[in-house]
Amino acid sequence: MVQGRGSAMVVTATAMLCVLLLHFDMAHAAATYSVGGPGGWTFNVSGWPKGKSFKAGDILVFNYSPAAHNVVAVNRAGYSSCTSPKGAKVYTSGKDRIKLVKGQNFFICSFAGHCQSGMKIAVNAV
Repeated sequence: MVQGRGSAMVVTATAMLCVLLLHFDMAHAAATYSVGGPGGWTFNVSGWPKGKSFKAGDILVFNYSPAAHNVVAVNRAGYSSCTSPKGAKVYTSGKDRIKLVKGQNFFICSFAGHCQSGMKIAVNAV
């Protein structure tokens, strides 16, 4: 009988541990954001990140027509000057999913005149 109670305690403790781990995993799950909201990745989205809190590992989804736009991950200088540094990662699927890294994340559209028309965002992930 004593062995039975011990087994029941181990099963109960194991179940509680599983629930806690599941809760912990869900509490730290990455958030997914559609850049630009319903309008998607388009002109005048540079203010879109304002008022939002981003964490490293969150996913930005860029929805756009690949014939009309792209997404380029750039550094601060590329963001400020609306230029794509050599070796910059260019996304062209129209449904790009990009995981944020800790710190500043900068994205522009490199089609002529698009970045200058506000098609760029700067996101700080903590």
